[in-house]
Amino acid sequence: MAIVKPFRAVRASKENVSLVSSRPYESYSDTEIDAQLELNPYSFLHIINSGYRFQQETPSNIRFKSIHKRFIEFKEKNILKKDDKPSFYIYKKVSDSTSFCGIIAATSSEDYLNNTIKKHEDTIHSREVLFANYLKTVGFNAEPVLLTYPDNDTIEKIFKKYKSLHPEYEFTSSTMSKHFLWIVEDENDIAKISIEFQQMKAIYIADGHHRSASSALVSTDLGKINSTHNGMESYNFFMSYLIPESNLKISSFNRFIKDLNGLTKIEFLMKLDEWFRISNLGQQLYNPSKKHHFSMYLDGEFYSLYLRKTMYQIDNPLSDLDAQILYDLILSPILGIKDLRNDDRIGYLPAKNSEIQLKKKVDTGKYKVSFGLFPATVQQIKDIANADLIMPPKSTYIEPKLRSALTLYEF
Repeated sequence: MAIVKPFRAVRASKENVSLVSSRPYESYSDTEIDAQLELNPYSFLHIINSGYRFQQETPSNIRFKSIHKRFIEFKEKNILKKDDKPSFYIYKKVSDSTSFCGIIAATSSEDYLNNTIKKHEDTIHSREVLFANYLKTVGFNAEPVLLTYPDNDTIEKIFKKYKSLHPEYEFTSSTMSKHFLWIVEDENDIAKISIEFQQMKAIYIADGHHRSASSALVSTDLGKINSTHNGMESYNFFMSYLIPESNLKISSFNRFIKDLNGLTKIEFLMKLDEWFRISNLGQQLYNPSKKHHFSMYLDGEFYSLYLRKTMYQIDNPLSDLDAQILYDLILSPILGIKDLRNDDRIGYLPAKNSEIQLKKKVDTGKYKVSFGLFPATVQQIKDIANADLIMPPKSTYIEPKLRSALTLYEF
């Protein structure tokens, strides 16, 4: 049973929302951040980059307190206001090639801890602790965790009803994406949505494992020091964007390796031949078109690698995942890359314009070989999560990527 609750969002007015909300902080270059901070006094980046006015770096504990102060200032200036009633928020994002629609809501840290909200990626404890300290100091979530749930006719009908109405927000961002937001205040609609989620055995993290884990730490830590803790306090929940499974877009990450681990090209290809049927495609651009097929670019030529299924045993959902197969058969035993997070011999990029990207990065000389993978499916992610297994890092590039400060969850 998944607990999904309405909440009172802190947010900008419809006139200012396009100025206040932003892309995730890490997606900006230094030049872009400087321009926003110089030209746009309403930008949420002024809160996150609160040291801008002092032109200096500050320790994390001081920086977190400064972020909280700037957040309070934005509320005092009425740039941000808290809604009067707990609501759900239907959010739609449209670009040239994609359209996403889901619901922004408060989700339960207890559901994360009891595995009703299921994970498929590992987290780094030090990052969890750092972000938990951040949350406890600043007191808000600005960017929702991306969750996915089985397609649901009742929820979809409610979406359709509100999308026929004039939205609270309607604006176009600098990336030319269009954004729409509808507020669900009607108690009957809120009850229907809540009941539908209560009937779901599980919902799944698509993106935001560290944010979810950190929010669970916050809930545990604050619960211990609250003598009247009852589990329903605002700190026991975190902001999420819940989207139907069919509306999720999953791409892969390309892998780039700096050397062949001391092997010659011929020796490397001979080792690959044990596990894959290899075709040299020369200059023909190639991207895998099905599961267990891989593309490889090496020494100015493309190769297709087809897994020899009679040689490789698939005995659990993880062993069926292409990112795991690549690690088990090539990256670890042949190329000597054991630590996929920290080995500086491997690089990752989302597989956009995949074939050209595989070629260009190697042709610069920075990398020796590159690999392209077929994207994982939602069902693969669910099967791995249901089996309590963990995907390798950078197994999926999942969209939509969400804006910060469209709504904020305060606790």
